Amino acid sequence: MTALAPGADTLVAAVTAMSEVVHAGRSADDALAFAESRPDRSAVRAIVLGTLRWYLRLVPAMRELVDRPAEQIEPSLRALLVTAAHQIEYSRSAPEVSVHLAVDAARGLGFARATGFVNAVLRRFVREREALFANVDRELAGCTAHPEWFVAALQQAWPEHVQAVLDANDRHPPMVLRATARDEYIAELAADGRESIAIDWCPSALQLAHATAVSALPGFRDGRVSVQDAGAQLAVRLLETPPGARVLDACAAPGGKTGHILECQPQLGELLAVDLDDSRISLVRSTLTRLGARDAALAAACAKVRLQAADLAARDALGGEAPFDRILLDAPCSATGVIRRHPDIKLLRRESDLDALVVTQRRLLERCFARLAPGGRLVYATCSVLPRENEELVQQFLAATPAAIALPWPADVALPPGALRRAIGVQLLPGVAADADGFYYAVLGRRDL
Repeated sequence: MTALAPGADTLVAAVTAMSEVVHAGRSADDALAFAESRPDRSAVRAIVLGTLRWYLRLVPAMRELVDRPAEQIEPSLRALLVTAAHQIEYSRSAPEVSVHLAVDAARGLGFARATGFVNAVLRRFVREREALFANVDRELAGCTAHPEWFVAALQQAWPEHVQAVLDANDRHPPMVLRATARDEYIAELAADGRESIAIDWCPSALQLAHATAVSALPGFRDGRVSVQDAGAQLAVRLLETPPGARVLDACAAPGGKTGHILECQPQLGELLAVDLDDSRISLVRSTLTRLGARDAALAAACAKVRLQAADLAARDALGGEAPFDRILLDAPCSATGVIRRHPDIKLLRRESDLDALVVTQRRLLERCFARLAPGGRLVYATCSVLPRENEELVQQFLAATPAAIALPWPADVALPPGALRRAIGVQLLPGVAADADGFYYAVLGRRDL
């Protein structure tokens, strides 16, 4: 086979990952892992995430152009058509160039006999896309490329914020960092020619003017800086951990919050980080190893962290443990608050998933609260914007648990601009003034009965 045109091989790699997400149900991060060693990895990733972001707008627009049922077209060929349509509509390349590369990529994917079909469909898309999108864009779900069930859920829960959330999900997210010595790090970035600003409501957070590869960040390998949304940085601050406390970090992987706990309070009595299996625990271990490279004191604190693979939803998961003074439960959830960072959620998350998630969340909350010492503090957190997983679940738990009480938002933790105080807890939504991801936080305590 003759060599592919420049750019066509990049498109082949992007289509390969796209097909894994759309047709095999893999996460985008997993599907893109093979591309990490490629010199064009940034371009491959940008194409894949862009196509996923707009997939639910592109597919309905393309449907009228194909004269056969989708199931009669090879999955990789379907992925090629949609990915090429994204390049035509959203990239800076001339449409004709995108069509040419797609035809060449068809050969690279093993569809040499389908090059005429690909060429015809995409050239028609170039000519007719304005009218095609006009039909799709009549509905809010179509024009914003979101699943209909999610739009309906937003309209019910947050009617005043629906458009802002959907629009935020369709924008590229800011790159936000966590640095203990934030002002010094901002100055270091400036000396390196990188512009950044402090996020005033979160003392450890700064935002880069221009995103960059993590490996290019000064001090990243040395553990002096981590990538973490400002909204996510609130979780550890809400713990208000005193020296000598016993702390449980439940659902700890990949370890960002585990490390943040140590940064905020290195003089812990004990820190136990738990997640479901050894592969997830290995991620926590890697994070702690990187953070420990900063200095000897933090390295010593990281080395003392106990790591345990366990299913905390099981009744006897921590049966031998003494009560904890502080517990962070960053519960597994729908991840509907971080769609802008993970657009594959639009395709992979189903409304039917919520029932099982809520059962798991409630069970985890019950099991973790059972290990909380009297006078202790438990922070329940999700990256969801759906009340079923958040305030409704916590309200039901409180009603069924006499020993549990809701604690107020700490006075020394600034409430992010636009955050919504709820009857129980606080909800952050993407697209509001703070420009953070979507998170829910509830602070709970145990009283003596």
